[in-house]
Amino acid sequence: MAAMLRSFRATAVPIAVAVALLFAGCGDSEDDSTTPAPTPATTPATTPEAAAGPELGPAFGSIADLPGALKAPPPWPKNTEQLQQRLRAIGLAPLTEEGQVVHIHQHLDIFVDGKPVTVPGDIGIGEGFISDLHTHASYPPGIIHVESPTEARFSLGQFFAVWGVPLSATCIGSLCAEGAKKLKTWVDGEPVAADPTRIVLAEHQQIVLAYGTPAQEPTPVPATYEWPEGL
Repeated sequence: MAAMLRSFRATAVPIAVAVALLFAGCGDSEDDSTTPAPTPATTPATTPEAAAGPELGPAFGSIADLPGALKAPPPWPKNTEQLQQRLRAIGLAPLTEEGQVVHIHQHLDIFVDGKPVTVPGDIGIGEGFISDLHTHASYPPGIIHVESPTEARFSLGQFFAVWGVPLSATCIGSLCAEGAKKLKTWVDGEPVAADPTRIVLAEHQQIVLAYGTPAQEPTPVPATYEWPEGL
């Protein structure tokens, strides 16, 4: 695996591709139609279903198998104790400073049983290092910062892997679809039927994840976000 990671970094393969290869065969994805990993010279695969919504890459492997995974209901803390181990497991190098080659932001809202769940600050930030994907306590909750020193595209699955909160087509944390309770996803107010780990992060997306019954879904679903000045 170490040789595989070195190869990914040396050829500047988009990280979503590296993660798909690293986690192939983990066997915890509920989506049997996981997109095959592209060959090393390509970007994350897109599909016809992406035409009317966000770009979709390969499904992520089992976040629940990563070091320090929070297999529990919310609230979920920033969870940085085993952050370096998670980063290395998914092929991301701990950075000494924020990258500037890719510098984009998204806003994430999470609802469980009709109640908002806080996305904490300082996800992806450890003592003396930082991940390409992180949040800051100095900004309003839920703002994802994608700041990479290399040209690459990143997925929502990778952000949840950095956080260590399991996410799949049917589950978030320890909560999985059961009876009338489902996990649903929206981007910019539009529903996304695909596994949310496949969502490729783009500038100023408003992403919503809601677990619960239809009556517990947010009304209206947040479709836009008022960005702080400078973001």
